[in-house]
Amino acid sequence: MTMARLTRSTPARRLPSGEPPTPPGVLRGRRAGLRPRWTGRGRDRGSTTAELAAATPALALLLFVGVAAVAATQTKLQCADAARDAALAAARGQEGGLSRTQTAPDGATITISINGDVVTATVRAPARVVGTRLPPIEVSATAVAAREPDDAGIPW
Repeated sequence: MTMARLTRSTPARRLPSGEPPTPPGVLRGRRAGLRPRWTGRGRDRGSTTAELAAATPALALLLFVGVAAVAATQTKLQCADAARDAALAAARGQEGGLSRTQTAPDGATITISINGDVVTATVRAPARVVGTRLPPIEVSATAVAAREPDDAGIPW
C-alpha cells in the first residue's frame, strides 16, 4: 500500500507587488510605522528649492515697487494739500508764505499764476524712495481757486 501525498491544486496567493501575503497579526505599511516607498525617479528632487530661488527676487522687486508707489503717493498728496493751501492764500490776497513752508514736501517748487479772477497754484516735488540711490520720481499737483473781492467793498 502506498500512501498518496495530498497536494494543493491552486498555487499560493501573492500580492500585486509579487510579495507573499502577510500572516495574520503582522502589521504592514503605514500601520507598522514604515514610510511608503517613493516610486519616482528623482526628476522632481529639488524643484521646490529652485522655484523658491527663482521667486524670491521677483517678490523682492514687487515689494520695492510697492514701497516706491507708496512714497510717490504720499508725496503727491502732500503736493495736493500744499497747492490747495497756496491757491486759497493767493485768492485771499495773502502771500502764501505760511502755506508754502508748512504743507509742502521737502524740495518742492510752488508756482502761483493769476489770470483774471482765477488763481492757479502748482506744486512740484521729488518723491524719493527711502534707502535707495535711485533718481527721484517727479510728482506735481495743481489747485485752482477764485479770487476773492478786495476788502474795500465789505461793510464790516
